[in-house]
Amino acid sequence: MNLPLVFTRIFFLILIALFLCTYLMSIPVESKLSSPIWSMGIGFGFSLLLFGFDILFRKHSLKSFNVTIVGLFIGYLMGQALVFVCNAFLNICSASLFMSPHIVDLLKLSLFLFGIYLGMIMVLKESDGLYFSIPFVKFTLLAHKKKDLLLDASALSDPRIIDLAASGIVDHHFILLRYIIKDLYMQAESPDETTAAKAKRSLENLKKLEELSSLEIRYHDTDFPETKDPMGKLIRLARLLDANILTTDINRVQIAGIEGVKIINLHSLSQALKPLMQAGEKLKIKIQRYGKEARQGVGYLEDGTMVVVNGGGDFIGENIDVYVLSVKHTASGKMIFCNTVESTPSPIMVS
Repeated sequence: MNLPLVFTRIFFLILIALFLCTYLMSIPVESKLSSPIWSMGIGFGFSLLLFGFDILFRKHSLKSFNVTIVGLFIGYLMGQALVFVCNAFLNICSASLFMSPHIVDLLKLSLFLFGIYLGMIMVLKESDGLYFSIPFVKFTLLAHKKKDLLLDASALSDPRIIDLAASGIVDHHFILLRYIIKDLYMQAESPDETTAAKAKRSLENLKKLEELSSLEIRYHDTDFPETKDPMGKLIRLARLLDANILTTDINRVQIAGIEGVKIINLHSLSQALKPLMQAGEKLKIKIQRYGKEARQGVGYLEDGTMVVVNGGGDFIGENIDVYVLSVKHTASGKMIFCNTVESTPSPIMVS
């Protein structure tokens, strides 16, 4: 539960009720609205209306709000300019034009609303290129800002993203892109069963993320229609927002390294957080092939980690109990060296 948000809502509920009660009770006594019960009821209803708007706009970012305000202001100026031009035109042509005052007022109102709408649409469409700055002044943050994480479709399809979100370390830093969600809904209707199943799994994970009360997800509406490649769109938006990208696609890590955008691989994060095997720990492993040394056998854990077993060459295709000798970190990952339970705990030769 977000306690500051709950406190703010309760505070406004009491404040609105007091203001309306004070105002309505100042109305003459014969009015029904002056009753304290009516006053409290109206205040409560108005508060519910405000809370409804709060829930409705919960998924909209601060950028969307700012863009809307700027668009409304520019649209207002454009509407006023059109009305000014209309007044000047009517003053010049007043002798030749015979229009009733109602038609003139309707024409001015139409031009004013047209200007507001046109201004807002233009700002919304070109919001990514709208920047405000003060000449010769550069603003810098006093503290290092923790970067946001853009989720791609591959990250949404991985159920581990739910555990990561539930941990609380990424609260207020998850950004979901609406064009990716739209693509997932389209893929869920695909005739290809594999594509449809993957998209449905991603949408189920998205629903679970939205149900996490401790997680504040932000949605971003920015799209780049001129860029057809989904990865290109993601990289451009990451540059624009100065954010990182969370993915499970190893190919994207290589591409983004060239583009200068930082990629966080969920697989690498999972490997880094996995506890190390301790010497003497007992494992059960299936020996799949022979190793490089005599009587060595090789098996693999569920995550693909290679397990080299001294004496395991005699148990190809069997599941056996082994004891961990040591863990070696290599450029390609971890390797675990073990002895079989039946063998003597002599050190294994590592080439």
